[in-house]
Amino acid sequence: MKFLRRFRAPDPGPAVFAPLAPEAAFCAVGDIHGRADLLDRLLEKLHEQAPPDAAFVCVGDYVDRGEDSARVLRDLQALSVAHPDHVTCLMGNHEEMLLGFLDRPEQAGPGWLRHGGLQTLASFGLPAPAGATPTPAAWEDLRNQLRAALGADLETWLRALPLQWRSGNVAVVHAGADPALPLEAQTTRALLWGHRDFATTPRRDGQWVLHGHTITDMPQMQAGRIAIDTGAYATGRLTAALVLPGMAEPRFITT
Repeated sequence: MKFLRRFRAPDPGPAVFAPLAPEAAFCAVGDIHGRADLLDRLLEKLHEQAPPDAAFVCVGDYVDRGEDSARVLRDLQALSVAHPDHVTCLMGNHEEMLLGFLDRPEQAGPGWLRHGGLQTLASFGLPAPAGATPTPAAWEDLRNQLRAALGADLETWLRALPLQWRSGNVAVVHAGADPALPLEAQTTRALLWGHRDFATTPRRDGQWVLHGHTITDMPQMQAGRIAIDTGAYATGRLTAALVLPGMAEPRFITT
């Protein structure tokens, strides 16, 4: 209707993306998913190629699907405890599912196991629940076994994982962000599971969002987004982005 068109908000025009401007050098590592072997190899490459004072940030999804979630968790916890000012491990949706199982074993267990939880249990030396429909008591028993295998310190570390890390105009998150909201106003669901507009609607606040969660054949930088999940558990390629002040693009380092 012509009357309504008169009051339509003006077209903001094409989005303009500011240059990457982190406050200092950092490395961001994509979804590991139990591939401790690939993490070992990537850490060796980063030791050779990254500045010694670069921050180290992992985007989440350390567990499930791969075969050695237990060692990935223990190694990352040890790194972050030994170097709290330089190492940050973010929460991923698979860590959220694991914690959901610990809190609500009967309700959350079936979904978690379908999405890779079986491999995580095996990495801690635990079997799948017996029977096609485990009883509530069986789920609780399995939860108790996993909690004991994790240990109190590792469970506490998991529960305290942050949802985002920021340096200058670059935010590192697990899955994505709502492009219509400031980064400090994001919901937990958007950061851990993504947002329907994230891949199609660019941000207009000059912030870049570096993320994992969505597998891409090659790491890529486009339209305010930097994607680094190269499907390590299936492809054997674990990717990190080395972001340096003054660089137009990240340097992608892959196993």
